[in-house]
Amino acid sequence: MPSEKILEQKKQIVADLAEKLKNACAGVIVDYKGINVADDTKLRKELREAGVDYAVVKNTLLSRAADAAGKEGLKTVLEGTTALALSNDDYVAAARILCNFAKDHDNFKVKVGFTDDSILDAASVEELSKLPSREELVAKALGGLNAPITGFVHVLNANLRGLVCALNAIAEKQGA
Repeated sequence: MPSEKILEQKKQIVADLAEKLKNACAGVIVDYKGINVADDTKLRKELREAGVDYAVVKNTLLSRAADAAGKEGLKTVLEGTTALALSNDDYVAAARILCNFAKDHDNFKVKVGFTDDSILDAASVEELSKLPSREELVAKALGGLNAPITGFVHVLNANLRGLVCALNAIAEKQGA
């Protein structure tokens, strides 16, 4: 029987993990078996730079945290080696980085993912990873809004240029 101190520590870990799951807008659970330390370090650095929280977790603790966070659908894949990547503000970052990493490493597999209250299977996580990032979507939207304004400025410019040319021609004709 575990000591009371260890049980309290585990309860605190589950509570912290449940809180992270609730606050995350998206997350991905992967099977990290078979990657070496250098690749793992490179992956962690890339995830950290993208603002993604990545950690190896025990299946039993994640199962209890998923129950507490209302994400019971995550429990179906909790066997073997499990790592969890959570993002609080970018829906695509974790999926994109982990799916790209999985393409190059045969043993590294995406198990399941989630966005807000939806549970995604591995194929859906792959589709999510192909979406453009938030910055790209904002740039496209702003470009779409900017295009009509730019066109309007060019039309006004052309009209003013035509008026100036006509006035210049009249001035030259009257001067001659």
